[in-house]
Formats: sequence, C-alpha cells, structure tokens
Amino acid sequence: MYLKPKTLNEAVSLLASPGGQVLAGGTDFYPALGERLPRGCVVDITSLGELRGFSIETDRVRIGGLTTWTEIIRARLPRCFDALKAAAKEVGSVQIQNRGTVAGNLCNASPAADGVPPLLALDAEVELASAAGRRRMPLAEFIAGNRNTLRRADEILAAVLVPRRMENAASVFLKLGARRYLVISISMVAAVVKADESGCVAEAHVAVGSCSARAQRLSDLERDLVGLPVKAGIGAAVKGEHLSTLSPIDDIRATATYRREASLTLVQRALEACVGSR
Repeated sequence: MYLKPKTLNEAVSLLASPGGQVLAGGTDFYPALGERLPRGCVVDITSLGELRGFSIETDRVRIGGLTTWTEIIRARLPRCFDALKAAAKEVGSVQIQNRGTVAGNLCNASPAADGVPPLLALDAEVELASAAGRRRMPLAEFIAGNRNTLRRADEILAAVLVPRRMENAASVFLKLGARRYLVISISMVAAVVKADESGCVAEAHVAVGSCSARAQRLSDLERDLVGLPVKAGIGAAVKGEHLSTLSPIDDIRATATYRREASLTLVQRALEACVGSR
C-alpha cells in the first residue's frame, strides 16, 4: 500500500501501525529494493513542507529532515557550515543532490555517508517525531553502527539541530576516493576550529568517516588541540595514536593500513585548511 500524507501528524499516525516504511528522497530506498517490490505500507513524506528548510533559533540552527543537499549547497548559513556544504557537493551526482535528503543520509547510516562527519563535528542532534511525541538525541548516539540507528519504526527524523556556539568557527571537509567524482570514500574528514581572543584554539572538533562501522570524533586529538596557536603548522600536532580508535577495513577500495595513513594526512590537511581560512 502506498500512502502520501500531507502533514507530519498524519504521517506519524500512519507509521504507528506495524509494517510502515518511510519514503523521503528515495535515493537509498529504491536501490536497496533491487528487483523486489516494497513490502507493507510505504509512507511517502515528500509533501511535508514543514520538514524542509532552515530556521535560525536562539541557540541553534534547525535543518528540516527533508532538506535536500542542493538546498544545503545554496543556503546562506554561518561559517561553521562550510564543511557540511562541501560534503553536500560530494553526495552522488547533481540529480542525487536534488532528491536526496539529510534525514535519508543519516537514517541510511552508511559508514561512508558524506553528511555524517561534518554534522558530528558540529555537535548535531537529531529530532525524532512519532505519534507519541518528539525526542532528541546526539547524532553520535543515533547512529549505532553500519546501517543501524536508534530510530524506531514508528518515527520520522524530523530535524537536525546544530548548536550556534561554533557558528563563527572555520570548518573544512576533505574526501579521498579512487576518483574525483561519484565515488564512495576511502576516507573523509571534517574539522571545525574555533579560536579565542588570543588566537589560540578554544574548541576543535574532528570527525573521520569510512574508517569504522560509523564515523567517529577524535576526542583525544580535540583535547590536545585546545590552547595551541591557530596558525600554520597546527597539523603537526596530529599523531598516529590520535586515530587509534578507528577500525578501518580492507576492501576493494583500499587496505586498512592505507586508510589509516590517508586519514592521518587528511586530518592534518583539514586542520591546516581551517587555519588558512581564518
């Protein structure tokens, strides 16, 4: 059965019955089916305009779950979103960017999802809506593993919430693949660096994707960066042990050893780029 609700309340009411599936942009939904037909009830939420776009609130920026990657690329957002806008340009082709949604990228939970590292580096939260109400949780908790999230079957990812405290910070996204375009990453890095009045690192967030079952923040590195001068050469502070929490694999794109070495270089370059963009 195919259903197309016109409001969020109607959508979550439909999902309250067992067997419902959410259809947003469809760029992951249909390829996952292959030659099979969808089972159960398909709830098409593409008409829910209330889940699209951006709003600047007192202490956070709200991104509607149905906001597309093209809309992110074109939006006028604070400086800290530069990494997310750069990642948006790496999400498949222009056609995919026109249809694919932020919520779909996060709920698909691929280890190589381009949108995850920059949102992790922004301390993003997700807001989930169901007939029972709404709940929030950090994105770092929401993505539990490879293709695994804490979204219940009766929930819709309604919004991504980004705190505004880093909005003037420099941010960079770097991606390494076997070719320049239309590629699943070997490694990718997002970095956000905020300087204090004395020109030293007040806060730094660094996230690495495609090198674990889910993208990860490098918390040890983030702590070690605080207080360092925000100037050229900051990349030298990054050591191999800072990436010890990663668990890269061998696959057709790269070996685990190459992924780890490449990630170290990408982290160093991302930090240098943040310094260079001040």
